[in-house]
Amino acid sequence: MREKVVLAYSGGLDTSVAIRWLQENYGMDVITLTADVGNEKDIVAIRDKALRVGAIKAAIVDARDLFVHYFVFPALQAGAVYEGEYPLATALARPLIAKLLVDLAKQEGATAVAHGCTGKGNDQVRFDLSIGALAPDIKVIAPVREWGMTRDEEIVYAEKHDIPIPITAASPYSIDQNIWGRSIECGILEDPWLEPPEDAFMWTKSVKDTSDEPRYVEIEFDKGIPVAMDGETLDGVTLITRLGVLAGEHGVGRIDHVENRVVGIKSREIYEAPAAVVLLKAHQALEDMTLSKDQARFKQKVSLEYADMIYGGLWFSSLHQDLAAYIQSSQRFVTGTIRVRLHKGTCQVVGRRAPKALYNRALATYDKGDQFDHSAAIGFIKLWGLQLRTQAQVQLLESKDAPSILPPRVEGLDEKESL
Repeated sequence: MREKVVLAYSGGLDTSVAIRWLQENYGMDVITLTADVGNEKDIVAIRDKALRVGAIKAAIVDARDLFVHYFVFPALQAGAVYEGEYPLATALARPLIAKLLVDLAKQEGATAVAHGCTGKGNDQVRFDLSIGALAPDIKVIAPVREWGMTRDEEIVYAEKHDIPIPITAASPYSIDQNIWGRSIECGILEDPWLEPPEDAFMWTKSVKDTSDEPRYVEIEFDKGIPVAMDGETLDGVTLITRLGVLAGEHGVGRIDHVENRVVGIKSREIYEAPAAVVLLKAHQALEDMTLSKDQARFKQKVSLEYADMIYGGLWFSSLHQDLAAYIQSSQRFVTGTIRVRLHKGTCQVVGRRAPKALYNRALATYDKGDQFDHSAAIGFIKLWGLQLRTQAQVQLLESKDAPSILPPRVEGLDEKESL
């Protein structure tokens, strides 16, 4: 009886060739798994293609709700943005697909799983680590990493084995997308000096083509999770989809980022994430209203760690469990409504309302009704500045180290340069 392998299948050239390649080089029966995480593809057609190419079974899973509930929204609550730019759309989908691969492999009695990642990208790390954590006894095979074929050689292989390939001109870009965002790389984008051409974008309008009239949107959150838009309660998939279309119409959500890959390379990445950009900004504005200064400062550190954890493929780790526990606690009072203004490629927060807000207008106002005790400031400043005054008097004022308005001189620079 032949061993079985479960292949993460997209329907593209690489994974279609992989079906036949796995049969030839590993002597295994191939079962494909196609997960819909908001890819906007014809999932049924992809399944039928897998069977035509030679898979003995082709499973499809509508994983959109799972993706949003267990991956996207926790990342949103965390404020997870890699290197201040990337909302982690592709990185968030990989551990979910890995879990589905492992579950199907166990169900089918497969001894291996396979994916179509290259040997220089981040996704191979995410898949391999996630699968290894969930099922260390299951072998991981990465055909594209092993076979060493160029794209032209893959096409020749496909034609030789009667594997259907698109007859239209191939896109010059490598693209991955799900409900949280779209990533675009390769081709002309590999030159970081060149502006991305308009044909790289599909979800967002060019600013010059957007409406001159701004669009206001109200987003309601419950414990850090968006639950309604413009007063209408929506499930997560619908809310993200609608908001993404709306924000994209106003040119919101384009990201041009030179990022540091896990494998040590810098790479220029283009992203479209209209819904993610709006929701992350709105969520941050609501936290500004509901978290104390110390909570907010510490959460910034946690958010950075959480983003790095996702990007580096460590979703199924104890570190994730530890960080998630703090994040969930921090969201207890992050409930309220944020109003944003979408206009000409920008998303601006223009209104905030929260039942447990720490903002107190009576304390903040300079007008009638001011309840702040101004006389208390004298004692506060005296105590707050005690360390500064003590150090200045004892160590600085009567020494050569007296404080200066100028920075220290740097050896080798003339006076003009040091200023």
